[in-house]
Amino acid sequence: MKDILIIANFCRDFSKNDNGRFMYLCKALSNNNTVEIITSNFSHTTKSHKDSLVHEWPFKITFINEPGYQRNISLRRFYSHYIWGRNVLKYLKKRNKPDVIYCAIPSLTAPNLVSNYCKKNSIRFIIDIQDLWPEAFKLAFNVPVLSEVIFAPFNHIANNSYKRADVICGVSNTYVTRAKKVNSSAKSIPVFLGTKLETFDYNAAQNRKMRCDNEIWLGYCGSLNASYDITVVIKALNILKKQGNVPPKFIVMGTGEKELYFKEYAQRMNVDCLFTGKLPYDQMCGLLASCDIAINPISHNAAQSIINKHGDYAAAGIPVINTQENKEYMDLVSDYNMGFNCNNSDPFDLAEKLMILISDKDLRIQMGNNARKCAIDKFDRSHTYLSIINAIME
Repeated sequence: MKDILIIANFCRDFSKNDNGRFMYLCKALSNNNTVEIITSNFSHTTKSHKDSLVHEWPFKITFINEPGYQRNISLRRFYSHYIWGRNVLKYLKKRNKPDVIYCAIPSLTAPNLVSNYCKKNSIRFIIDIQDLWPEAFKLAFNVPVLSEVIFAPFNHIANNSYKRADVICGVSNTYVTRAKKVNSSAKSIPVFLGTKLETFDYNAAQNRKMRCDNEIWLGYCGSLNASYDITVVIKALNILKKQGNVPPKFIVMGTGEKELYFKEYAQRMNVDCLFTGKLPYDQMCGLLASCDIAINPISHNAAQSIINKHGDYAAAGIPVINTQENKEYMDLVSDYNMGFNCNNSDPFDLAEKLMILISDKDLRIQMGNNARKCAIDKFDRSHTYLSIINAIME
């Protein structure tokens, strides 16, 4: 039996519907080990402090104080993460030394301080890269030369954590490769975020939606912010309408800072969109599985690689239309023949690919079956996460 400590700044709500990566690992590891997860008491999604009262689980949940922030890109956010990292280190120094620490990146301050703590105390240190910082911020604040200067200290901090890791996990090979550039000797384990297919299938079966037989539904699930180009989808649907075709009903599941803008834009373009807001995971599974096509409209130069929605789209067994430029995901779409890659920010190409799938039910079924095979091979946590669990237990 090991004493395992998981540190993750960004966690979900630890409810029965929590489908997060860290929740899954905590439950799996707590069967034969003592497990504690340290997380922030501030919710990045709602921009408010969390209620510390959560469902009772066979592992310990420790909320560490974080001041909080209101804007995703702001000095206040960097300060908030800095304070959280310092508070995590203070807690570690009071706690008994664990056998292994599994630490998510980002944020940056906590992993940097924790990696140094592990090195001094001979504690096995495993990182799990969820996103590339400061690379993601550089794309949002892209000023030649100035951006490099501003983010150089953050790059140094990230590299420190990468260098001290005994094992480098990550949600994609893209992210793991980045860390390996400064730590080639560490064991590397790229594991997609994925989902538990058994849970997805149960949720989908219990929450499927009834609809007219002649309707085609196009589904999107995820955040509604600048990284996701919902406007290009609305433009493509408007093009189909002007061409005399019946465009699919656009089902948008999620919320974010641009939600109102996207709603107003859909109204201006006279496109049939249903904005559901943020749904519990079980309801999202049912609605997504009721769709005919999934859309993955990620903005030009966005830093995302393999993300949550990719696993859910594949699990739903429906073809995907993709505008994301990340080669790792584009290769998945083409290698499994589970949809179409489109030119980024090109509504005419998007409309053309949509029309191919709208007009050919057999092709939708074939590509949907291929997507489901991809889910089984690449996204089913019941076997893909075994490599993470084994690395922690070594």
